[in-house]
Amino acid sequence: MNKMTGLPTSKITSKILMTLGLMLTATLAFSHPGHGEQVSNGFLSGLLHPLMGLDHLLAMGAIGFWSIRQNTTMKRGTPLFVIAGMIVGAGLAWAGVSLAGVETGIAMSVLLVGVLIATLAKLPTAVGGSLVALFMIAHGYAHGTEMAQGSSMLLYMSGFVIATLIITFVGRGLGQAMLKADNRITRALGGVVAIIGGVLAAG
Repeated sequence: MNKMTGLPTSKITSKILMTLGLMLTATLAFSHPGHGEQVSNGFLSGLLHPLMGLDHLLAMGAIGFWSIRQNTTMKRGTPLFVIAGMIVGAGLAWAGVSLAGVETGIAMSVLLVGVLIATLAKLPTAVGGSLVALFMIAHGYAHGTEMAQGSSMLLYMSGFVIATLIITFVGRGLGQAMLKADNRITRALGGVVAIIGGVLAAG
């Protein structure tokens, strides 16, 4: 029994596992949209894209989760850093700028955020904000390159911005709830995220 929440530790663990299970199910059920197909509704394509990849889900959700334990400025600014990085990354892709190792960068972002969670690391706003933005530039670049031909850039961007915010705030909600739980659960969760990131990077 957790003294602060009044809930059995097993229930908290079950909720975490259920969340991860839903993420995995969504990833296995769908593939990234926008590959070689015409999508008339750019907004829908952009909205679905971040939800269809385990790498995107884990990175954005984990960043939101991690941000809750940061200083007030970093905690409040994280959604802005996330969105700024996404938009810059997509803009680079649309401008025809070539970035090497984007997929590796995405996987490494999952691994590193997992490590930050597992170690309960707290970073200064300048360092944390820059790190988050750099992580998201890789994700935004992938989103930009995978936009379906004929889609509206503005609608597509609006879609993935909204989806990114939703994932980030879900992560923040879980992180807020976990403040009242045993830190060992948070560390274990971060370890799982880091391991998945390592597997993605190795693949």
